[in-house]
Amino acid sequence: MEFFDAVAQRYCHKAAFRPDSVPEAHLRRIVEAGMAAPSPNNAQASEFIIVDDPDLLRRIGEIAGTEPLQTAPAMIVLVVDHTRLAMGPIGYLEDYACATTQMLLAAAALGYSAGWIDGIFRDPVKRTPVCELLGIPDDRLMIVIVPVGLPAVDGPRRSKKPFAQRASWNRYTVER
Repeated sequence: MEFFDAVAQRYCHKAAFRPDSVPEAHLRRIVEAGMAAPSPNNAQASEFIIVDDPDLLRRIGEIAGTEPLQTAPAMIVLVVDHTRLAMGPIGYLEDYACATTQMLLAAAALGYSAGWIDGIFRDPVKRTPVCELLGIPDDRLMIVIVPVGLPAVDGPRRSKKPFAQRASWNRYTVER
């Protein structure tokens, strides 16, 4: 898929996935896209756990309790090593956000739907058992899980504001 088509097709899938497996080669390409993302001071603090084991997928889905994570045939768990960031404790935000964005675009380019699920994992009641299940060390932060697969139904796409409401040329003229 051409780049701008992938950008137009990409959305955060928040609905059920079909059970069709995602080939390892595709999951690897998606993660490699995340690894190629810009990183503050090139710290490359984002680390990735590719989950395609049916038992692990089921258990993560049970912990999370969200439809995308309960049905995804694959997930990419993004973890950051916040100790490697020279920019301090905030630099990891940019690192993981860039990596996640590029993975979402790569998934779309390969014809998959994917999501960005992070909010529920701010709660240690959800985050801690997933970290334990995946063997994530205490010096790493589990930030986001990206479910990947073919959609069972087309998920809703949120509308985007028109260009003139978000961009201007040479001087601030954004319509309010």
